[in-house]
Amino acid sequence: MAARGEFEGRSVLVTAGSKGTGRATVARFLAAGAHVMTAARQAPGDLAGAEFVAADLTTAEGARALAQAAMKRLGGVDVLVHVLGGSGAPGGGFAALTDDHWRAELDLNLMPAVRLDRLLVPSMIARGSGVVIHVGSIQRRLPLPESTTAYAAAKAALTTYSKALSKEVGPKGVRVNIVSPGWIYTEASEALVERLAASGGTTPEAARQGILDALGGIPIGRPTRPEEVAELIAFLASDRAAAIHGAEYAIDGGTVPTV
Repeated sequence: MAARGEFEGRSVLVTAGSKGTGRATVARFLAAGAHVMTAARQAPGDLAGAEFVAADLTTAEGARALAQAAMKRLGGVDVLVHVLGGSGAPGGGFAALTDDHWRAELDLNLMPAVRLDRLLVPSMIARGSGVVIHVGSIQRRLPLPESTTAYAAAKAALTTYSKALSKEVGPKGVRVNIVSPGWIYTEASEALVERLAASGGTTPEAARQGILDALGGIPIGRPTRPEEVAELIAFLASDRAAAIHGAEYAIDGGTVPTV
């Protein structure tokens, strides 16, 4: 872990900071001295020191409210970390996905990043510095057709968008990278297990094993912890990674079987 004051004097905005990877990321930046703002539909319980904005970032209005709060209360953002994501679609493969399911997955996994970047990156460009990190997923390369086709497609779109953004804003002083986790053991992953168990008429243990089988196993023998993803995000946001730009970093315990 880097020095405690590594982000002293910097303003960091992290979406979805009330639990899981977002919560771990907020805590990591706070520990390094950053002024942190986060947003979620519900306030986190015990992240003392972080500013909080209640907002539904799946809507344009929610993104606008958060961006306005960041400009007013932080004076702008030095580091913008898009953690928000997940899947609420049912199991059952492609035929089970309605237009509403597809729209919901895109509104959760792609559009919040697009909207917040559009609102906040121009101020980074104006001062000639800033960092944007999008949290994607290895499922853009390794989709699980039983349950997360729309999620995987949305994350693939986010990755392509991130690369395009990096090419545009890199020459203007703003770094853009993407972190693509594999299976992170969070509340959301447990919810996915429960949904798959319910739709398949099986047990959570069987559904959990089904995910591992679909992934082809995890060579290190366990899912990734949220704190491990947060550590990678902090590194990429730091000056230690000043030459890393337009890159994607998988953190999946070796799940993706190819280079």
